[in-house]
Amino acid sequence: MASTTAYHTPPVATEEPGAPAPEQMLDAVVIGAGFGGIAAAIKLREAGFRDVVVLEKGPDVGGCWRENTYPGCACDVPSHLYSYSFAPNPDWTRQYAPQAEIEQYVRDTVDAYGVRRDIRFGVEASGAAWDDTVQGWRLETSDGPLLARAVISAAGPLHQPLIPDIPGLADFPGTVFHSAEWNHDHDLTGERVAVIGSGASAIQFVPEIAPKVGRLELFQRTAPWLLPRIDFEIPRWARWAHRRVPGLRRAHRLAIFSIAETLGFAQRHPRFIAPLRAAATKHLHSQVKDPELRARLTPDYEPGCKRILFANTWYPALQRDNVDVISSGVAEVRGNTVVASDGTEREVDTIILATGFHVTDPPVATAVRGPDGRTMAETWGGSPQAYLGTTVAGFPNLFLLVGPNSALGHSSIIFVIEQQVHYAVEAMKHMRFHALGRIEVDRAVQERYLARVDERLKDAVWATGGCGSYYLDATGRTSTIWPWSLPRMQRMLHRFDAEHYRVERKVPAPVSS
Repeated sequence: MASTTAYHTPPVATEEPGAPAPEQMLDAVVIGAGFGGIAAAIKLREAGFRDVVVLEKGPDVGGCWRENTYPGCACDVPSHLYSYSFAPNPDWTRQYAPQAEIEQYVRDTVDAYGVRRDIRFGVEASGAAWDDTVQGWRLETSDGPLLARAVISAAGPLHQPLIPDIPGLADFPGTVFHSAEWNHDHDLTGERVAVIGSGASAIQFVPEIAPKVGRLELFQRTAPWLLPRIDFEIPRWARWAHRRVPGLRRAHRLAIFSIAETLGFAQRHPRFIAPLRAAATKHLHSQVKDPELRARLTPDYEPGCKRILFANTWYPALQRDNVDVISSGVAEVRGNTVVASDGTEREVDTIILATGFHVTDPPVATAVRGPDGRTMAETWGGSPQAYLGTTVAGFPNLFLLVGPNSALGHSSIIFVIEQQVHYAVEAMKHMRFHALGRIEVDRAVQERYLARVDERLKDAVWATGGCGSYYLDATGRTSTIWPWSLPRMQRMLHRFDAEHYRVERKVPAPVSS
């Protein structure tokens, strides 16, 4: 364990006669009002922090569940696990909740816990810079500057759509949109549509739009591994039981969690991946009888190397007479023609980008500047790094939710969010109790931690499975995924380990003359 290293305490600021009143120092600014930001707002208020502001650029809460409204959008984690442990919902209508129901759940939780008053809607944070003289973050927002002791970034990894740099795409004369920015005003009926990408979004919306379009051309660089989606409507008696039977919701949630953990174990220990491969292969062979198409839909990497998807309607949709699978990425767009890397050409009216998000290069990294004036992106140099996925050396009083090496490929990200929010709130409580103005994880501690992370992940399927994915950053490092079990995460983030941080006592506020 590292010993605590104290910073030099700067001199106490004084106020000149006639000077303006000191700026208000907020306890925290939370960026984003999705699942992460709402959890942070609730837990900060429960811990007694009253001066908290949540900045949300959109018109309402919900985050990615407010923004992603493409046809068929739904969760790929069972509903009773994809919810806050402190706000269980007995009334989920399906095993896998649809987008609108999840968005409504977030709204209901916000209202139940009374934190809507802390949220400033339509306000976007454009930058944050640490100010040593006041031991706080100066934020620039679309509604003016703010000053906060701490910042909790809850923008999320599935936040900014990734628009591929395809030559000629900008000059396409038809309609182009990303799946995360679905154009509901555009009628696809009878159109020739190109879908670029075959990931989590595409497998949900392609089966929905395939029956109505004239032609659908799917440009697929790599085929996904699919497992059956055991979805069903939750009957009324089951909802009644979840509401009235003591312990049922907790037991149900634990059962789902435990099953998901077996998938995570196999991904961390690829020698146990064979049953997943067998199940996914059986699913493919049972639904696709044409050997030529089946070959195009068979991945050439290990299951789990990319995100494992769950679907029953994907393979049937790809076998429709008006659908064609092109096993190639897109090289360019020439007028109305989409040209694949293998030379295949298709003339289309609309292009839908199912190309994912900026995961390993999150926008927040370019907007935050530490005491040395460098942005987080400059500090990372293409490979995101954080201690416990939550704090970053060189960036005091800053907490990331779903930061580097804390994302999952097998379970509910809300579990991760709750652990990180707990850790951040415990850190802020420690600062309040000990009158600290600044805490920052020791760089040597972070480096030793990351060495353990890299050692654990070097043999995991994400690094050895033979694929490229958003789990890997620009340097080839696995900087996205949590390397151990989720119970271990809960243990590691349960207590704020102050001994691993450098601290500085709070500068007294100026005294009016």
